[in-house]
Amino acid sequence: MTSATDRTPSEQPSPADQEARVLVDPYRDWSEGEGIPIHLDFGHNLLQLETGPWDRYDARGCFAHTHGAGDFMANYVLEVAPGRKTRPVKHLYEMFCYVLAGHGSTKIWLPGGETRTFEWGPKALFAIPLNCQYQVFNASGSQAVRISCTNDAPITINLYHNLDFVFDNPCTFPERTGGQRHFEGEGEHSTWVAKNDIKRNLWETNFVPDLSSFKLYDFEERGKGSKNISFILADGTMHSHVSQIPKGRYKKAHRHAAGTHVHAVDGTGYSLLWYEGDSGFREFPWEHGFMYTPPFWMFHQHFNTGPQPARYLACSLGSRRYPFISLRRKSSEGAGSISISQGGRQIEYEDQDPRVHRKWLDALRRTGVPSEMGELIDEKAILALDPATLTGVIRTPRSIGPAV
Repeated sequence: MTSATDRTPSEQPSPADQEARVLVDPYRDWSEGEGIPIHLDFGHNLLQLETGPWDRYDARGCFAHTHGAGDFMANYVLEVAPGRKTRPVKHLYEMFCYVLAGHGSTKIWLPGGETRTFEWGPKALFAIPLNCQYQVFNASGSQAVRISCTNDAPITINLYHNLDFVFDNPCTFPERTGGQRHFEGEGEHSTWVAKNDIKRNLWETNFVPDLSSFKLYDFEERGKGSKNISFILADGTMHSHVSQIPKGRYKKAHRHAAGTHVHAVDGTGYSLLWYEGDSGFREFPWEHGFMYTPPFWMFHQHFNTGPQPARYLACSLGSRRYPFISLRRKSSEGAGSISISQGGRQIEYEDQDPRVHRKWLDALRRTGVPSEMGELIDEKAILALDPATLTGVIRTPRSIGPAV
């Protein structure tokens, strides 16, 4: 056997060959090879992104990559022209589909040979059962369909680095398909109590017809009047939840792992993001079509400035049933709703930087919506502060427990 040091110069690997054997990113190579636009930013207005012809789907699409996506999750936009349909596709990565615009239907081939077809419109959410073939139809003759597809293709493709295995795998997962009612907008509601007596509400299904009207449940640990429900979709390892911010209020800040794709469903407002020790905030707008991913351990906080409640959809790796990574398990146990001072990841209203509330009050003055936070925060004192003094490093309360 000849070692590398025994080879003659002409037999040594070329620089190109040596480079090809290290720092390989199969997901990046795949996405670049699909021939559609790749957009990379902190977040995107998915309704306005440029798309291009996508042979895999016989439709149009683009990748909506974000700086906070992390190692496991990604997003692409699928666009189907009026009166058209995609070609049948299947893949070994999980995918949640949030309908941004248009009306249509999806046909899914189940492992036993049966098919399921369901119709949807804007703000519907559905999951493709693992490795099932599916096809998307546009029911309109005048309006294009746009679907936000949040997926775990990066971890799947990078793990196996074999595209035939990912896109042409004969293995079936009948236990992941659910029942007939799971494709009809029905499902099962359940509850469980996490640590610190934090109650979680779950809905198991494959299809939610309208996230803007779906029943939510009180979840005041994340803010007065906050509502929430977590979804278990197609018995998946990916997680999603919908939360609602009441009129005249905003959520408490918290932080978590990378890769959570946050979609504004309805309402108006903004989100603030910052790392501990920053001198200022990063702001991202809030209205239907906008999506962003908070980077790892970056604090983020959602603000409703409109006259109606505001909802958002969050999709990430690690479901309530299958947390997958330790940080997601801690979140499911309640860490995301526990104060930093107690070892959690949340900043309570009384501990937040005064600039947060002052900025929000200024925004409300422009929209004419009255604040309903006066019972929680001394707004007169906040308004009395000289804006010129509201500067400096953003600090958070010191944790007295283990980091979770």
